[in-house]
Amino acid sequence: MADPAAPDDELRALAARLGHDFSDLALLRRALAHRSWCAETPGSTSNERLEFLGDAVLGWIVADLAFHRYEKLPEGSLTDLRKSVVNATALAEIAEEIGLGPHLLLGRGEAAANGAEKPSILSDAFEAVLGAVYLDGGEAAAHAMVARWVAPRMSTSVDRLGELDHKTLLQELCARAGRGMPSYSVSSTGPDHAKSFVARVSIDGEQLGQGSGRSKKAAEQAAAAIATNAIG
Repeated sequence: MADPAAPDDELRALAARLGHDFSDLALLRRALAHRSWCAETPGSTSNERLEFLGDAVLGWIVADLAFHRYEKLPEGSLTDLRKSVVNATALAEIAEEIGLGPHLLLGRGEAAANGAEKPSILSDAFEAVLGAVYLDGGEAAAHAMVARWVAPRMSTSVDRLGELDHKTLLQELCARAGRGMPSYSVSSTGPDHAKSFVARVSIDGEQLGQGSGRSKKAAEQAAAAIATNAIG
């Protein structure tokens, strides 16, 4: 857990990794304040409002990048591409790459429970930091941060759009609910030229979906869709 009185040079080092030179470091400090810390620190303000703002800013910037960079993708594929990077799992991974965890302000209980490593807390913190960057530097600064940290994942995802959708959505739901990541098992029947696949998906040891398809990926997507409805 970060020291609430962390020196400005530590915050500026974090800002340098983000790619933005803050005029008001208090905004960045607030973006790192989890509600559990605020509950133990009278008079403090949590990062929840900044998270709300950052979520909206992230959505429109990713949509803008996707629209202009991938001119041949239809609307449905653009939506899937956005989902592939605007979800709790992906944002938590980006937050880890930036190194947000050690800077988070967490309450004693949350810190003891390794809250700085929880995908839900990390993804929320990333959105809060983006909200802080937007307030401090405007649209250009926010756009630059997303282009630096999120856009590279779009380039990776665009080649596997067929694998996204239900599996990605299920991962996001699990992360936000604090549950384990989905585990898939697949079996097949029939001759090599006409195989049929059955996939089962389990979460925390509980089977929540089963689906079939003419490929392993299709079966997993079908199973994930059922599981998504079960926990959504």
